[in-house]
Amino acid sequence: MISVNQKNFNQQVLQSSKIVLVNFWAPWCGLCLMLNPILAQIESRWREELKIVSINADENLQLANGHRLRNLPTLILYHRGEIIHRFEGFHSREDLYHTVNQIVSNLVLKSA
Repeated sequence: MISVNQKNFNQQVLQSSKIVLVNFWAPWCGLCLMLNPILAQIESRWREELKIVSINADENLQLANGHRLRNLPTLILYHRGEIIHRFEGFHSREDLYHTVNQIVSNLVLKSA
C-alpha cells in the first residue's frame, strides 16, 4: 500500500491510470488496522487494475477536511480522477471485499 500525502495526492490518485482506492486511517483507529488484511487481499486480486493508497488523516488534515471525513476508516474509490464510491460505516470486512470487487469488476468490464 502506497502512503500518500498532500504533496503527491494529485499524482498518485487524481492522475492515476488505474482505479484508486484511498484508505483514510489513523494510528489510534482499531478498525482501520483491522482492515489492512482485507485491503491486501483486494490489492492482490486486482493488482493490474487497482492501486490502494493510504492516507493518515491525522497527518494530512487538509486532505481529510477536503474529503469531509465523518469517521474512520473511510475508503474512497476514484476512477479517472473522479470519486465513484465512498465507503463509510460498512458492516463487515466481507461486505467491503464483495462491494469493492463488484465495482472494480464492472469498471474493468466497461473499459474492455
